[in-house]
Amino acid sequence: MKIKLLFHYISYLQYPFMLMALYFAFKPYFNGFDINEEKLSLIFKSINNMMIFIGLGISFSTLQDTSKTSLKAEKKIWEDPKAGKRFIMLISLMTICTLVFGLFGYFITNNEYIKEVSLGALVLSIGFIGFLKAAIEVFENHRKDKKMPTNTA
Repeated sequence: MKIKLLFHYISYLQYPFMLMALYFAFKPYFNGFDINEEKLSLIFKSINNMMIFIGLGISFSTLQDTSKTSLKAEKKIWEDPKAGKRFIMLISLMTICTLVFGLFGYFITNNEYIKEVSLGALVLSIGFIGFLKAAIEVFENHRKDKKMPTNTA
């Protein structure tokens, strides 16, 4: 078995992680809507767990083959140089903001709720870093202005 194919199959682990993130996203809603200190703590713990599992899911999704795209809309974005650059800038901005928030929450703030979600933000930002690298590879593989015409003469 090719190693590239093995990593492609391993990338399917992203789906259980995303389902766990979805569970933690909805978990606070199952406990009622009255807000007290205990419920607020549960909400922030759920947000933290949700971000951890999203970060893990994104990390596993980056193991897919970057020379292929699966959706027509995705292919349109990556073939267009301007749209691809905008998308990479958006991912970069999300990565930086999440990383700065995670570092701020983990090392600087004294707010217990921000500290609660800072670890999740750090894991999510690590996932975004892998996603950014994969996005750059996909962009380089699919952009139309960099494709060299083949000489068939």
